[in-house]
Amino acid sequence: MTGRTVLLAIDVGNTQTVVGLHADGRWISSWRLATDSACTPDELEVKMNDFFTFHKIDVTIIDTVIIASVVPPLTSAWANLARMISNARILTVGPGIKTGLSVGILHPHELGADRIANAVGAAELYGAPVIVVDFGTATNLDVVTAEGVYKGGVISPGIATSADALFRHAARLSAVDLEAPAHALGTSTLTAVQSGLIFGEAAKVDGLVNRIWNELGYKTKVIATGGLMDLVSRYCECIDESNGMLTLEGLRVIAQRNLK
Repeated sequence: MTGRTVLLAIDVGNTQTVVGLHADGRWISSWRLATDSACTPDELEVKMNDFFTFHKIDVTIIDTVIIASVVPPLTSAWANLARMISNARILTVGPGIKTGLSVGILHPHELGADRIANAVGAAELYGAPVIVVDFGTATNLDVVTAEGVYKGGVISPGIATSADALFRHAARLSAVDLEAPAHALGTSTLTAVQSGLIFGEAAKVDGLVNRIWNELGYKTKVIATGGLMDLVSRYCECIDESNGMLTLEGLRVIAQRNLK
């Protein structure tokens, strides 16, 4: 990969952190690791060095690092790591960065970096109008209008978050595997809970998307992403395509727009 532009994209979520290495028009490697807000730059360096060594990647070829973080203590930790492992240009998604996307909400500074990246990636790859459904700690919906404006979205508890709350507050319910039962009509406590969690989440997304379509006055493409995407997206009637790399793709596009 010597001589090529090499981008390290880092998406720090509440539950998982996704790291991708992009060069020569493609993603060379990507990894998911648990997000630990107490992790120091030194600990991050050890983890990432293990990944780089395993994949035989020379960190000195990385010339650009872009970070999107919704965990403030880790934003600076990852930036410090980037400085330690390379001489790369470091971009952090936040106020002042060029996204190429008009933001039409009341308080733009409140918009999470991951949601910006998802909206940018979806508009670039699939065109506008488009809705992104991100299945993670929260299930987020983000809307880009036909005019290419980020219009707003929805934040709701994610499926694992809902499951955890249910099992903690319902004394007679035990934790179940997060997988879809054969039928929506549960014939046991286990399948009833699984139906409520999986099919209930899918119905929630379908219902929200239809409400948004009604408010917009037209339908859009709907793209699914996020760490829990595969659990639910196949049961959603509204979803056109799933893309687990969407956030990283959005970061790649933002990096390009800023480096120009």
